[in-house]
Amino acid sequence: HTVFDSTYRRSRQVWIYTPPGYDAKAATPYPLVVAFDGDEYRDTMPLPMILDTLLAARKAPAFVAVLIDNGEGAVRIADLGNAPRMTDFLAKQLVPWVRKGWRVTTDPKRVIITGSSAGGLAASYVAFVQPQLFGNVWSQSGAVWRGADGSNGAPYEWLTSQVKAAPPKPVRYVLDVGALENHATLGGAGPNFLEASRRFRDALEAKGYDVTYTEVPGGNHAPRWWKTRLADGIVLLSAGWSSR
Repeated sequence: HTVFDSTYRRSRQVWIYTPPGYDAKAATPYPLVVAFDGDEYRDTMPLPMILDTLLAARKAPAFVAVLIDNGEGAVRIADLGNAPRMTDFLAKQLVPWVRKGWRVTTDPKRVIITGSSAGGLAASYVAFVQPQLFGNVWSQSGAVWRGADGSNGAPYEWLTSQVKAAPPKPVRYVLDVGALENHATLGGAGPNFLEASRRFRDALEAKGYDVTYTEVPGGNHAPRWWKTRLADGIVLLSAGWSSR
């Protein structure tokens, strides 16, 4: 689908996955997965195939999934770098559009928002700001070292500071980072990626959030590592949910 994003004032592609046997009139709405960098999650890290496989193996319920295009370069960071405009787009336009067109839940506890790198940061940020929509975060190598609203400058680790300053939100976080992501960002001028991830985890835990954190042995900042573990976070977060 091509959606005109009235917040960013541009058209963007959105892909909708429905599971085998999808019933638009089902008595119980389907749980929802929302993924940033939708073209990558369509192909490179094939979320639709993963959801099909998990459903067939009865390891996860039948989901509807929304894959959102976020472009590249500065356009992508303007979408995914702690961006208030993205929360507005999701809350005011995209989620209502999805609910109108597909039989999906309105219960945030049955919604997962996911992404990797800047998309992982965006998932963490959006749920923090909009917990009434997104109750579960699956962030892989989330770029939590970043500053506010797309900034590459200080103050760094902006979302971590927001977590420390605010009352806890009803959001569950599953966080991965590669054990080899132990390096400074911005060519040495920014925070250490792995250490920033640890500080984000610590801030969440200190506030009482439900956090599952993994430093992936041998993992670095690349889709091949995220693809390998993408199913794991979905299974973990949806454990105990009914088939719909």
